[in-house]
Amino acid sequence: MGKTTTILALGDVIGRSGFRAVVTSLAGIRKRHGADAVVLNVENSADGFGVTEELAGKLLDAGADVLTTGNHVWQKKEVRQYLDREDYILRPANYPGGAPGHGSCVFEHRGLVLGVVNLQGRRRMPQTDCPFKLGRDIVRKMRSRTRCILVDFHAEATDEKEALGLYLDGEVSAVFGTHTHIQTADERILPNGTAYITDIGASGPIESVIGFQPDISIQRSLTQLPLRNEVSDNRAAIHGVKIEIDTESGRAVSITRIREESLV
Repeated sequence: MGKTTTILALGDVIGRSGFRAVVTSLAGIRKRHGADAVVLNVENSADGFGVTEELAGKLLDAGADVLTTGNHVWQKKEVRQYLDREDYILRPANYPGGAPGHGSCVFEHRGLVLGVVNLQGRRRMPQTDCPFKLGRDIVRKMRSRTRCILVDFHAEATDEKEALGLYLDGEVSAVFGTHTHIQTADERILPNGTAYITDIGASGPIESVIGFQPDISIQRSLTQLPLRNEVSDNRAAIHGVKIEIDTESGRAVSITRIREESLV
Protein backbone atom coordinates (compact mmCIF):
# COMPACT_ATOMS: atom_id res chain seq x y z
CA MET A 1 0.00 0.00 0.00
CA GLY A 2 1.29 3.46 -0.91
CA LYS A 3 0.30 6.90 0.31
CA THR A 4 -3.14 7.23 1.88
CA THR A 5 -5.53 10.10 2.46
CA THR A 6 -8.16 10.43 5.19
CA ILE A 7 -11.60 11.85 4.46
CA LEU A 8 -14.47 12.60 6.83
CA ALA A 9 -18.02 12.33 5.46
CA LEU A 10 -20.46 13.87 7.94
CA GLY A 11 -24.22 13.53 7.93
CA ASP A 12 -27.10 15.91 7.32
CA VAL A 13 -26.85 19.12 9.35
CA ILE A 14 -30.27 19.63 10.97
CA GLY A 15 -31.41 23.06 12.12
CA ARG A 16 -29.76 25.42 14.58
CA SER A 17 -28.65 22.63 16.88
CA GLY A 18 -26.77 20.76 14.16
CA PHE A 19 -25.38 23.98 12.71
CA ARG A 20 -24.03 25.12 16.10
CA ALA A 21 -22.46 21.73 16.72
CA VAL A 22 -20.65 21.65 13.39
CA VAL A 23 -19.47 25.26 13.47
CA THR A 24 -18.06 24.93 16.99
CA SER A 25 -16.70 21.37 16.77
CA LEU A 26 -15.56 20.72 13.22
CA ALA A 27 -12.03 22.08 13.54
CA GLY A 28 -11.37 19.86 16.56
CA ILE A 29 -12.95 16.79 14.98
CA ARG A 30 -10.93 17.29 11.83
CA LYS A 31 -7.70 17.57 13.81
CA ARG A 32 -8.41 14.53 16.01
CA HIS A 33 -9.06 12.32 13.01
CA GLY A 34 -6.23 13.72 10.89
CA ALA A 35 -8.64 14.49 8.06
CA ASP A 36 -7.29 15.78 4.75
CA ALA A 37 -10.79 16.81 3.62
CA VAL A 38 -14.35 16.99 4.98
CA VAL A 39 -17.54 16.37 2.99
CA LEU A 40 -20.67 17.59 4.77
CA ASN A 41 -24.35 17.19 3.84
CA VAL A 42 -26.23 20.47 4.53
CA GLU A 43 -29.69 20.02 3.03
CA ASN A 44 -31.51 20.40 6.39
CA SER A 45 -29.41 23.18 7.93
CA ALA A 46 -31.96 26.00 7.46
CA ASP A 47 -34.63 25.25 10.08
CA GLY A 48 -34.71 21.63 8.98
CA PHE A 49 -35.54 22.24 5.33
CA GLY A 50 -33.00 23.55 2.83
CA VAL A 51 -29.88 25.68 3.11
CA THR A 52 -29.06 29.36 2.63
CA GLU A 53 -25.99 31.03 1.18
CA GLU A 54 -25.14 32.47 4.60
CA LEU A 55 -25.28 29.10 6.37
CA ALA A 56 -23.35 27.34 3.61
CA GLY A 57 -20.64 29.99 3.72
CA LYS A 58 -20.25 29.65 7.47
CA LEU A 59 -20.02 25.86 7.24
CA LEU A 60 -17.29 26.15 4.60
CA ASP A 61 -15.48 28.67 6.80
CA ALA A 62 -15.78 26.26 9.74
CA GLY A 63 -13.76 23.61 7.92
CA ALA A 64 -15.99 21.76 5.48
CA ASP A 65 -14.44 21.43 2.02
CA VAL A 66 -17.38 20.16 -0.05
CA LEU A 67 -21.08 20.52 0.78
CA THR A 68 -23.61 18.01 -0.51
CA THR A 69 -27.41 18.19 -0.36
CA GLY A 70 -30.55 16.31 -1.39
CA ASN A 71 -34.22 16.72 -2.17
CA HIS A 72 -34.72 19.59 0.32
CA VAL A 73 -32.07 21.79 -1.28
CA TRP A 74 -34.76 23.65 -3.26
CA GLN A 75 -36.73 24.79 -0.19
CA LYS A 76 -34.98 28.19 0.03
CA LYS A 77 -35.37 29.88 -3.35
CA GLU A 78 -32.59 32.37 -2.68
CA VAL A 79 -29.97 29.59 -2.64
CA ARG A 80 -30.47 28.71 -6.30
CA GLN A 81 -28.14 31.39 -7.69
CA TYR A 82 -25.56 30.41 -5.07
CA LEU A 83 -25.67 26.82 -6.34
CA ASP A 84 -24.63 28.15 -9.75
CA ARG A 85 -21.80 30.31 -8.36
CA GLU A 86 -20.17 28.15 -5.70
CA ASP A 87 -18.01 25.26 -6.93
CA TYR A 88 -18.04 23.30 -3.68
CA ILE A 89 -21.75 23.07 -2.91
CA LEU A 90 -23.54 20.32 -4.82
CA ARG A 91 -27.12 19.36 -5.54
CA PRO A 92 -28.00 15.85 -6.75
CA ALA A 93 -26.53 15.42 -10.23
CA ASN A 94 -29.48 13.43 -11.56
CA TYR A 95 -31.98 16.30 -11.57
CA PRO A 96 -33.04 17.00 -15.17
CA GLY A 97 -31.16 19.55 -17.27
CA GLY A 98 -31.97 23.15 -16.46
CA ALA A 99 -31.95 22.73 -12.69
CA PRO A 100 -29.67 25.25 -10.94
CA GLY A 101 -26.24 24.18 -9.76
CA HIS A 102 -24.13 21.11 -10.43
CA GLY A 103 -23.88 17.62 -8.99
CA SER A 104 -20.16 16.88 -8.89
CA CYS A 105 -16.84 18.61 -8.31
CA VAL A 106 -13.14 17.95 -7.96
CA PHE A 107 -11.59 19.44 -4.83
CA GLU A 108 -7.84 20.11 -4.89
CA HIS A 109 -5.74 21.15 -1.90
CA ARG A 110 -2.11 20.52 -0.94
CA GLY A 111 -1.69 17.69 -3.40
CA LEU A 112 -5.03 16.05 -2.64
CA VAL A 113 -7.32 15.66 -5.65
CA LEU A 114 -10.73 14.42 -4.50
CA GLY A 115 -13.81 13.88 -6.63
CA VAL A 116 -17.25 14.16 -5.03
CA VAL A 117 -20.53 13.13 -6.69
CA ASN A 118 -23.98 13.85 -5.24
CA LEU A 119 -26.83 11.57 -6.38
CA GLN A 120 -30.46 11.13 -5.32
CA GLY A 121 -32.48 7.94 -5.13
CA ARG A 122 -35.80 7.37 -6.90
CA ARG A 123 -37.62 5.04 -4.49
CA ARG A 124 -40.15 7.05 -2.42
CA MET A 125 -38.37 10.22 -3.53
CA PRO A 126 -39.08 12.97 -6.10
CA GLN A 127 -38.67 11.70 -9.64
CA THR A 128 -35.24 12.26 -11.15
CA ASP A 129 -33.06 10.81 -13.87
CA CYS A 130 -31.38 7.45 -13.29
CA PRO A 131 -28.70 7.77 -10.59
CA PHE A 132 -27.05 4.52 -11.68
CA LYS A 133 -26.39 5.32 -15.33
CA LEU A 134 -25.69 9.01 -14.82
CA GLY A 135 -23.56 8.33 -11.77
CA ARG A 136 -21.36 5.87 -13.64
CA ASP A 137 -20.96 8.30 -16.55
CA ILE A 138 -19.85 11.08 -14.20
CA VAL A 139 -17.46 8.80 -12.34
CA ARG A 140 -15.80 7.47 -15.49
CA LYS A 141 -15.13 10.99 -16.72
CA MET A 142 -13.86 12.05 -13.30
CA ARG A 143 -11.39 9.14 -13.12
CA SER A 144 -9.21 10.88 -15.72
CA ARG A 145 -8.44 13.46 -12.99
CA THR A 146 -8.45 11.36 -9.84
CA ARG A 147 -9.01 7.84 -8.53
CA CYS A 148 -10.19 9.17 -5.15
CA ILE A 149 -13.93 9.63 -5.61
CA LEU A 150 -16.73 9.76 -3.04
CA VAL A 151 -20.45 9.39 -3.77
CA ASP A 152 -23.12 10.81 -1.45
CA PHE A 153 -26.27 8.85 -2.34
CA HIS A 154 -29.20 10.74 -0.86
CA ALA A 155 -31.88 8.06 -0.85
CA GLU A 156 -34.69 6.48 1.17
CA ALA A 157 -34.59 2.79 0.24
CA THR A 158 -31.83 0.67 1.75
CA ASP A 159 -31.85 -1.82 -1.12
CA GLU A 160 -31.39 0.98 -3.65
CA LYS A 161 -28.40 2.25 -1.68
CA GLU A 162 -26.76 -1.17 -1.47
CA ALA A 163 -27.41 -1.76 -5.16
CA LEU A 164 -25.66 1.49 -6.13
CA GLY A 165 -22.73 0.66 -3.87
CA LEU A 166 -22.23 -2.68 -5.59
CA TYR A 167 -22.86 -1.16 -9.03
CA LEU A 168 -20.00 1.32 -8.50
CA ASP A 169 -17.78 -1.07 -6.54
CA GLY A 170 -14.21 -0.72 -7.80
CA GLU A 171 -14.93 2.52 -9.67
CA VAL A 172 -15.16 4.85 -6.66
CA SER A 173 -13.48 5.00 -3.28
CA ALA A 174 -16.71 5.19 -1.27
CA VAL A 175 -20.48 5.22 -1.53
CA PHE A 176 -22.21 6.53 1.58
CA GLY A 177 -25.91 7.06 2.12
CA THR A 178 -27.63 10.13 3.52
CA HIS A 179 -31.27 11.26 3.99
CA THR A 180 -32.68 8.91 6.64
CA HIS A 181 -30.71 10.60 9.47
CA ILE A 182 -30.07 7.34 11.36
CA GLN A 183 -26.54 5.94 11.26
CA THR A 184 -26.45 2.31 10.17
CA ALA A 185 -24.00 -0.35 11.36
CA ASP A 186 -23.17 -1.95 8.01
CA GLU A 187 -19.96 -0.13 7.12
CA ARG A 188 -17.62 -2.36 5.10
CA ILE A 189 -15.23 -2.58 2.18
CA LEU A 190 -16.96 -4.11 -0.85
CA PRO A 191 -15.20 -6.88 -2.86
CA ASN A 192 -13.56 -4.53 -5.36
CA GLY A 193 -12.35 -1.94 -2.86
CA THR A 194 -15.20 0.56 -2.41
CA ALA A 195 -16.07 1.62 1.15
CA TYR A 196 -19.81 1.46 1.81
CA ILE A 197 -22.37 2.39 4.48
CA THR A 198 -26.14 2.63 4.02
CA ASP A 199 -26.48 5.86 6.03
CA ILE A 200 -23.87 7.95 7.81
CA GLY A 201 -26.46 9.50 10.12
CA ALA A 202 -27.12 13.16 10.90
CA SER A 203 -25.56 16.13 12.65
CA GLY A 204 -28.48 17.26 14.75
CA PRO A 205 -30.34 17.23 18.06
CA ILE A 206 -30.02 14.09 20.16
CA GLU A 207 -33.43 14.23 21.85
CA SER A 208 -35.53 14.11 18.71
CA VAL A 209 -37.17 11.96 16.07
CA ILE A 210 -34.73 12.15 13.14
CA GLY A 211 -33.95 15.71 14.24
CA PHE A 212 -37.52 16.90 14.78
CA GLN A 213 -39.73 17.43 17.82
CA PRO A 214 -40.84 14.05 19.22
CA ASP A 215 -44.33 15.14 20.33
CA ILE A 216 -45.27 16.14 16.78
CA SER A 217 -43.98 12.86 15.36
CA ILE A 218 -45.87 10.90 17.99
CA GLN A 219 -49.12 12.79 17.40
CA ARG A 220 -48.81 12.32 13.64
CA SER A 221 -48.49 8.57 14.17
CA LEU A 222 -51.40 8.48 16.62
CA THR A 223 -53.81 10.65 14.61
CA GLN A 224 -52.58 10.21 11.01
CA LEU A 225 -52.94 13.98 10.61
CA PRO A 226 -50.46 15.72 8.24
CA LEU A 227 -48.69 17.65 11.00
CA ARG A 228 -45.63 19.58 9.88
CA ASN A 229 -42.31 18.69 11.48
CA GLU A 230 -40.55 21.29 13.62
CA VAL A 231 -36.85 20.99 14.38
CA SER A 232 -35.79 20.18 17.93
CA ASP A 233 -33.26 22.55 19.49
CA ASN A 234 -31.17 20.72 22.05
CA ARG A 235 -27.63 19.37 22.31
CA ALA A 236 -26.52 17.71 19.11
CA ALA A 237 -24.41 14.78 18.01
CA ILE A 238 -22.38 14.72 14.80
CA HIS A 239 -22.43 11.42 12.93
CA GLY A 240 -20.41 10.30 9.95
CA VAL A 241 -17.59 8.09 8.77
CA LYS A 242 -13.82 8.28 8.51
CA ILE A 243 -12.56 6.81 5.24
CA GLU A 244 -8.92 6.01 4.51
CA ILE A 245 -8.07 5.77 0.81
CA ASP A 246 -5.01 4.57 -1.10
CA THR A 247 -4.40 7.61 -3.29
CA GLU A 248 -2.75 5.72 -6.16
CA SER A 249 -5.40 3.05 -6.67
CA GLY A 250 -8.38 4.90 -5.18
CA ARG A 251 -9.30 1.78 -3.21
CA ALA A 252 -10.58 2.22 0.32
CA VAL A 253 -8.34 0.92 3.08
CA SER A 254 -10.80 1.37 5.93
CA ILE A 255 -14.14 2.89 6.89
CA THR A 256 -15.01 3.69 10.50
CA ARG A 257 -18.19 5.14 11.97
CA ILE A 258 -17.78 8.25 14.14
CA ARG A 259 -20.10 9.92 16.62
CA GLU A 260 -19.16 13.17 18.34
CA GLU A 261 -21.43 14.78 20.95
CA SER A 262 -21.42 18.55 21.03
CA LEU A 263 -21.12 20.59 24.21
CA VAL A 264 -23.32 23.39 22.89
